[in-house]
Amino acid sequence: MTTKTVSQGPSMRKNFAPLIVDVAVPLGSYYLFRDGFGMSTFAALAWSSVVPALRTGWSAVKERRTNALAGLILVVNVVSLLLSFVSGDPRLMLAKDSGVSSVVGIGILVSVALGKPMMTAGMKPFLVKGDAARQAAWERLESGVTARSADFRRRERVFSLVWGVVLLAECVARVIGAYTIPVDTMVWLGGVVMVVTILAGVLVSGGLAAGPMEAMVTAEVKDAQEKATESQELALAI
Repeated sequence: MTTKTVSQGPSMRKNFAPLIVDVAVPLGSYYLFRDGFGMSTFAALAWSSVVPALRTGWSAVKERRTNALAGLILVVNVVSLLLSFVSGDPRLMLAKDSGVSSVVGIGILVSVALGKPMMTAGMKPFLVKGDAARQAAWERLESGVTARSADFRRRERVFSLVWGVVLLAECVARVIGAYTIPVDTMVWLGGVVMVVTILAGVLVSGGLAAGPMEAMVTAEVKDAQEKATESQELALAI
């Protein structure tokens, strides 16, 4: 029991590290700089772009590949910086917040079209759970060598597709609200829209993709264990 816990620790950290670096750090630092240090929106966005910029550059130069998630976060921040120059009309300032959702949503949908669903990076750690057997099962399902692989990869695309559509829907809702609802109301309603969007994304993507994918990973692990047991029994019989 102890050995299993120790072996899972580094694996769990390895699985979650990219998600933390690419998403949690930039997002958390933005609010820290803006609300904690009292920086302007422009300054907070600029400083929170440092980590994704460095990670994108590191991946391109050292690892010889483009980190899609870090790159997207960087693009979102740059777009937000450019939109921050727009001022004067309070409704336009409210509407510009939808730019973030639209850029992320479009980026996710493009990744699905290219066959490299971007949201997999955020989902995988929750399904693998730092377990070596589940990691191996995931890789078999991804590689196409099992009977479940086709359905697994289809649901992987569906997961990202759902989040892309949900984020674009949030963008549309924010724009409509910015120009049809009183400004004072939309200021707090924007937060409600964001919470509803996240909940909808979690529920729909979980039901259509993450849940069934987790079941497939578990079933794949069970099959591998049964095959290992049969092999051991056969070896003993011989």
